[in-house]
Amino acid sequence: MKQIIECVPNISEGNNDAIINQVVSEIEKVEGVKLLDVDPGKTTNRTVITFVGEPEQVCESAFRVVKKAQELIDMRNHHGDHPRFGATDVCPLIPVANITMEEVVEYARKLAQRIADELEIPVYCYESAAYKPERKNLAVCRQGEYEALKERISQQDQAPDYGPKTWSEKVAKSGATAVGARDFLLAVNYNLNTTSTRRANAIAFDVREKGRPKREGGKPNGKPVLDENGKKIWIPGTLKGTKAIGWYIEEYGIAQVSMNITNATQTPLHVCFDEVCKKAEARGVRVTGVEVVGLVPKKTLIDAGKYYLAKQQRSLGVSEEELIKIAIKSMGLDDLKPFNPQEKVIEYLIEDHSTKKLVDMTCKEFADETASESPAPGGGSIAAYCGALAASLGTMVANLSSHKPGWDDRWEEFSVTAEKGQALKDELIHLVDEDTNAFNKIMNAFGLPKKTDEDKAARKQAIQDATKYAIEVPYRTLQKSRETFEICKLMIETGNPNSITDGAVGILCAKAACVGAFMNMKINCASLEDKEFVDDILKKGQQIVNEACEIEKEYTEMVLSKI
Repeated sequence: MKQIIECVPNISEGNNDAIINQVVSEIEKVEGVKLLDVDPGKTTNRTVITFVGEPEQVCESAFRVVKKAQELIDMRNHHGDHPRFGATDVCPLIPVANITMEEVVEYARKLAQRIADELEIPVYCYESAAYKPERKNLAVCRQGEYEALKERISQQDQAPDYGPKTWSEKVAKSGATAVGARDFLLAVNYNLNTTSTRRANAIAFDVREKGRPKREGGKPNGKPVLDENGKKIWIPGTLKGTKAIGWYIEEYGIAQVSMNITNATQTPLHVCFDEVCKKAEARGVRVTGVEVVGLVPKKTLIDAGKYYLAKQQRSLGVSEEELIKIAIKSMGLDDLKPFNPQEKVIEYLIEDHSTKKLVDMTCKEFADETASESPAPGGGSIAAYCGALAASLGTMVANLSSHKPGWDDRWEEFSVTAEKGQALKDELIHLVDEDTNAFNKIMNAFGLPKKTDEDKAARKQAIQDATKYAIEVPYRTLQKSRETFEICKLMIETGNPNSITDGAVGILCAKAACVGAFMNMKINCASLEDKEFVDDILKKGQQIVNEACEIEKEYTEMVLSKI
């Protein structure tokens, strides 16, 4: 699974299109990085740029942005409404998929050091990447803005984490940059069946972390209650990691609660939605839906889909598409306009559609491609697909069982099994194309030049590496197909008895997948020189095949005796 991060550099230029375009053009020079948004602000004199990709590539693009901004923007002449202290003012990295915040912090700090070392720009690390607790707050890093930077960088407690600590003409031109790691900021608006901004604000103050000022007598028009230092006392709202306000949107003719969820891990969207609904209802208002501003990580919708299915006591072991559909309908994401996941979900936007995958074909197209004179897809891909079908059949029985009348008290039991089956199905579906990719790697290696001794040595090594990979892929198919037996066995034993033959066909598919994958391992092992690796992996593979044959025989006979 690819790791994906987002980067949102803010450069201190919002009016000069030529400069903005030159900076932005640096991003997609790095293969694999996708530009998502460019948002210039004229009064702020600042442009917010958003791009995503795998960590190494994103960090390379981020470095190029900072370098180009340093070249083109002179902070000595900069003025704007937004706080700033550098040509690239901030450069946060944000985890999106399959990566932890701790890992992102490491990338952010490496990027910060590279910017300082190679470009001689003072760099402050903020949010989760901060070295000092107080620097988690960006305002602390940027205190006094550009105008105070000359004095600050030479003071021990104010100096940057990386880079120059003395003022120079180069630093005067570039200013400083804050590099951070933070959670994804999710911007959403809750649509209300009212035109009252006052009601919308009241709901916003009920839920936002900051809350509302405490007032004398608890009355909305009462005087604010002050503490011993003369500062307002605040009553916190119910949702941590959120900022919210109410407003009226003339375009839609309704009031909304506009919210930024700054920590969607701590406070997920579906939790926020339910809480806003609850507080709105208490004030005689109804939430009719949610407007997602910008993009959303896939996990946000997957988690919401599972949450609402669980509330219905329905199995969570359904496809990704179905979970997203449940999330959209449960929170009314399509209330004001269509919500197309392909245009709103980050991971879908950055998928590579240049090459059609085997698994994206129709059943007929896949069969036709297999039957053609092309050597791929071959037995390895078909074995993986058989394993995926086995997992699908076991999952189907689990889902049918979870919804069987009279079995309502067992829905969670079957839901757990269905989720495991879905995960196995997804892994095996991935291996359908991966097996073909492995074959192509071998063919590409054989096509390498062999004119010189160096060419021949490199070609030989590439062939060996590709061959080893072409053994490892079907071995993964073998392992995952073996796991599908447990899903199908359990459903034959405890699932809906009307679907017992579906589980049995799953067992047959799983055996075919195991034996087929093992055959592909063996034929590729014949040309691998690492015989110790070959002996070990074939021994493990043979053991799994033996188990598969025994299980298939036992359960096929069992089912045949019952029908």
